[in-house]
Amino acid sequence: MEKMWAGRFAKELDAAANDFNSSIRFDSKMFREDIRGSMAHAAMLGAKGIIPTTSSEKIIETLGEILADLEEGTLDFDMNAEDIHMFIEAELTKRIGDIGKQLHTARSRNDQVALDLKMYMKTRTDEVIALVKELMEALLMLAKEHKGVIMPGYTHLQRAQPVTFGHHMMAYAMMFSRDIVRLKNAKALMNTSPLGSCALAGTTYDTDRDMVAAELGFDGVALNSLDGVSDRDYCVELSSCFAIIMMHLSRLCEEIIMWSSWEFKFIDLDDSYSTGSSIMPQKKNPDMAELIRGKTGRVYGDLMGILTVLKGIPLAYNKDMQEDKESIFDSVETVSACLSIATPMLATMRVNKENMYRAASGGFINATDCADYLVKKGMPFRTAYKIVGQSVAMCIAEKTTLEELPLEKYKEMSELFDEDIYEAINLETCVAKRISKGGTNVASVEMQIEYIESFLKNS
Repeated sequence: MEKMWAGRFAKELDAAANDFNSSIRFDSKMFREDIRGSMAHAAMLGAKGIIPTTSSEKIIETLGEILADLEEGTLDFDMNAEDIHMFIEAELTKRIGDIGKQLHTARSRNDQVALDLKMYMKTRTDEVIALVKELMEALLMLAKEHKGVIMPGYTHLQRAQPVTFGHHMMAYAMMFSRDIVRLKNAKALMNTSPLGSCALAGTTYDTDRDMVAAELGFDGVALNSLDGVSDRDYCVELSSCFAIIMMHLSRLCEEIIMWSSWEFKFIDLDDSYSTGSSIMPQKKNPDMAELIRGKTGRVYGDLMGILTVLKGIPLAYNKDMQEDKESIFDSVETVSACLSIATPMLATMRVNKENMYRAASGGFINATDCADYLVKKGMPFRTAYKIVGQSVAMCIAEKTTLEELPLEKYKEMSELFDEDIYEAINLETCVAKRISKGGTNVASVEMQIEYIESFLKNS
């Protein structure tokens, strides 16, 4: 295939250099966006009288045929083409001759590729948002079903205070709700059309950039042509959004991995989302969760890659920017795959509420409630804190618990202790009395569920 830019050169590009330079092996996935953009551009050229209306109509018709052939698989990509843009233009010219050569009037590959990538990433962003919502629905299901199931809450991976499993699931739902907001913000910021910026300085033709932008679903146009062709902020921002989603997924998967171990046994993963060992027949491994945790580093790497590519590039377009696509494509594909696995993995796992309650019964996670009991009887908190700490030390020495410590032992610590201490430090009481907004009691969890349900309905 002759290069579109071959007129300036006396020699053909070296074969190895051509392969090194080519991007069609990965940018061919943008063929729909490239054709849609070209159709809108051709319509504008015809409407403005820059090319004959008959040419515009023929170009649009033929581009539609090329799109149909690609989607039906009757037309294969030419891997010798430099990129998807050159492949489509060459195929167009092959079919309708010189009329096809009019299409590239008043545009450059620089603004063309910027347009295609924005359009492609807008679509993929919507897909990721939908996948995050599906994951949140699974979390909602778990929270509703287990809103009163008591488990230990942890800090420093040490048992800290009693919470409910529903409350724990809603914490992740809140994280993912912020991810949706971030993705929508990123999409809104990128929703300006670069087409018409041309190579870097605009064009001498009387184009209508706003017409093309409206046709392609953009809010407006890039107001500076240099920025229009060199802007890849949206790739960085989306990569960051995807990295944060993966961080949230990884934290959730880390807990799934721990909870499914014999040391915890808080949950059992469905066989459909577990694997076995080649040598140990008893093993049931949480490989899906581990892979999601591992792939998080891959998405972090994609973010650092695009940041590093862009950090030293002068205005306007530079070939370095071809490196934006593989990283952002890998990032969105990885996060999509991980979300698609995480949702059914959560939806099918079994919660062992008895084991959770048994774990919550140890570790003195009602110690704060014991201190609050004294505070409500008039003792300063720091004094109460010290007394309860001494009580815990006594329990450890005597191999007992706060619930089982005799009243006379309590009274050795403070005369404020009475029979009602046992009700005050009961795990159900500890959870029920967490009445502050956002806390772990059932009413609060129900309010959190209502909030997320409303968020999903309206977002």
